[in-house]
Amino acid sequence: MGKTIGKDLYKHRYLYLLLLPTVLFYVLFQYVPMYGVLLAFKEFHIREGILRSPWVGLDNFKELIAQSDFWRAFWNTLYISCGRIVFEYPIAIVLALLINEVAREKLKKFYQTVYTFPHFISWVIISGIMFNFLGNTGVLNQIIASLGFHKATFLTDPGLFRAIVFLSNIWKEVGWSAIIYLAAIAGINPELYEAAYVDGAGRFQQLKSVTWPSIRGTAAILLILAVGNAMNGGFDQIFNLYNPGVYSTGDIIDTYTYRSAFADGLSFGVTTAVGLFKAVLNFGLLYLANYIVKRLGGEGLV
Repeated sequence: MGKTIGKDLYKHRYLYLLLLPTVLFYVLFQYVPMYGVLLAFKEFHIREGILRSPWVGLDNFKELIAQSDFWRAFWNTLYISCGRIVFEYPIAIVLALLINEVAREKLKKFYQTVYTFPHFISWVIISGIMFNFLGNTGVLNQIIASLGFHKATFLTDPGLFRAIVFLSNIWKEVGWSAIIYLAAIAGINPELYEAAYVDGAGRFQQLKSVTWPSIRGTAAILLILAVGNAMNGGFDQIFNLYNPGVYSTGDIIDTYTYRSAFADGLSFGVTTAVGLFKAVLNFGLLYLANYIVKRLGGEGLV
């Protein structure tokens, strides 16, 4: 058997060679650093390193759950992630279905390009644009002031911050997310549409009876992944947009951890405990979402 495996490896050596960089990436940057999880159960001393630092058991977790700021960040992360699933997730499906209905191929490609382009703009640049547009001296407030009204505090109003987060992320990512659905739609057998047309189905009936059932599995898998990523509230976006005035509704677990580690001086053990807590919760949500989808008749991830 060993000789057979060796022959197969040699026969497909170039394919394995192409796969090697990806394997090395995950080994070096995903698996090797996992030993750092030990910090969650230790009191870290830089001179002794991770392995020789003293064990403290669950003390770091006890210190973590006693902090009100952590629970505020936890609930904010949950609210923002649920909002992304409720508001942002369906829009990508709708956009893909609408683009697919465009008859002219060049116009369809134009729409794909327009909607996909914002994905390649970093949140640093987008946040700068938003500050110039929505800030106290921004374009929108200058227009409001010129009309005789009081300026609005768009970026420092806790009540508006989440809406800004959702809208800006939809603008940036909806086109990129729609590509996956468009790829799934492109794989649908055209004969199914022809058969539906012969049976008298209009465009809406074809969309309902052919297109949606064909991409429902893809939508279910992406929903599972979105739920499994729920505790990652979007660090890049939040970090570049938020400020102390909106901590009550905008501070998420990732920004809390960053601020606690580099600004508030919270111990590495406690911040590692935050990351471990978040990872375990994400895994639980992923498993639960996959189980529910399979119970409802979907394929799921496994």
